Amino acid sequence: MIAHSRRAAALGIDIGTSGARAAAIDADGNTVAFAAAPFRSSDELREPAFWWLRVKEAIEHLAATTDLGAIEGIAVDGTSGTVLSLDASGEATGSVLMYNEPCPDAAIVARISKHAPTGATAVGANSGLARAIHLSHGHGVDAVVHQADWILMKLGCPGRPGDENNALKSGFDLDARDWPRWIEAAGMDISKLPCIHSAGAKIARVSGYLCELGLPETAWYHAGTTDGCASFLATGASAVGDAVTALGSTIVLKLASRNPINAPEYGIYSHRVGDFWLVGGASNSGGNVLRALIGDDRLDHLTRKIDPDRPLGLGFYPLLREGERFPINDPHHQPRLDPRPADDAIFLQALLEGMTDIERLGYQRLHELGSPQLRSLRTVGGGARNPVWTTMRARAMGVEPLPAKSVEAAVGTAALVLANRGNDV
Repeated sequence: MIAHSRRAAALGIDIGTSGARAAAIDADGNTVAFAAAPFRSSDELREPAFWWLRVKEAIEHLAATTDLGAIEGIAVDGTSGTVLSLDASGEATGSVLMYNEPCPDAAIVARISKHAPTGATAVGANSGLARAIHLSHGHGVDAVVHQADWILMKLGCPGRPGDENNALKSGFDLDARDWPRWIEAAGMDISKLPCIHSAGAKIARVSGYLCELGLPETAWYHAGTTDGCASFLATGASAVGDAVTALGSTIVLKLASRNPINAPEYGIYSHRVGDFWLVGGASNSGGNVLRALIGDDRLDHLTRKIDPDRPLGLGFYPLLREGERFPINDPHHQPRLDPRPADDAIFLQALLEGMTDIERLGYQRLHELGSPQLRSLRTVGGGARNPVWTTMRARAMGVEPLPAKSVEAAVGTAALVLANRGNDV
C-alpha cells in the first residue's frame, strides 16, 4: 500500500547505535513515513556491511509504503567520531573505530597534542582525528571516512563526500573551511580524507539505486550531519536561543547561537548548521548513573514518591566514577553521592536534583562564554518522560519546556534537506 495523502519532499537516513532509520517528511516538515531496521546483535554495531544492510532494509520498507516520487533530496546522519577505512574501490576494509573507542596508539595522540593549535577540538585519544590517523596507516587503506560519509557513498553519491559536522572532531577547520596543514604534521595524509561540504549542502543528483526505489532523477544528494545535530533539528528547534537537552545515558546540551564557542577547557565545542551554530557539551552524568544506582525497573515507582516542591539541596554531583567532561572538564573530578539517604526515593530525588544542577550550570557556562539566553528548551531521551524531573528542570532553567516535534534523528536530517533545497550548488 503506497501512501498518497501527503507527498514526501525530503528523505533522512539515521545510522546509530541501535540500527538504521529512514524518515520521509513533507514540505511543511511533517513526518509522512518512518521505518526502522534494528541491529540484530551487538556485533553488527561495528560492522560496515551491516550498517549498509540495515539502511537498505529501512529505506526499502519506506519505498514500499510511501510515494517517493516528489522527493527533492536525501541526506544521512551518523554517530559523531565513528570512522572507517576504505580500499581503492571505496569498499570498507573492515577496520572501524567507533565514536566511543579511544585511539589505541598513544604516539598518535601525543603528535596531535604537539601540533594542534590552541583550542583545537581534535585533541585527545577520543578525537576522530586520532582514530583516523590510526586507521590510515593500515595495509591497503586508500581513504578514511566517517560513518555518514560512507553510507552516502553506498547510496550512490559520487566522490568521497563528507560534511562539516562529522569532520569537526577529525580536525576540519570551520573558519578556513578546509583540512588544516597541521594535521599532516600529526600524521594524517589529507588526500585520504573526504571532501567536506557544509551540512545540508547539495552535492549531486541522485542516480542508480535510489531512482530504482522511486526517487526522481531531479532529487539531490545532500551533505549530512551528526546524529546529535540531527536530533536537535528533529525537535523543531530552529532559532537562536532554542536549546535541546538530551537526557539519555549521558546529559548532552545543545543551544543555537549566532557565534561559535570553542572552549576545550570546559568541554565545549560548536557545530555550524545553516545560519547558526550549535554550541554545547556532554556530561558524564545521566541515565547511566540512575540505571546503576537505582535500576530501570524502580524509577517510575520511586519517582511517584518525590515531591519536587520540597527540594533537598544535598549538592550531589552524580557520577559513577571520577572524571567529568562538561560543564567541568576534569578527568579527576570526584562524584558527590554522600550522605546517601536511607530512603531510595529521597536518594533518587537527590540524584535528579544534582543532574538538574549540572544542566543549569551547563547553560550558565555557555552564556558566560557568549551564548544567548535560553529562549526555549526541548528535551529528548528517556529522561524526558519523567514528570518530576521535568518540573525540577523547568524551575531551575527558568523557561517552560516545549514538546519536541520529533525525537527521531532521521527526521532532523530530512529537515536539513528541506532547509537547503532552494540553495544553489
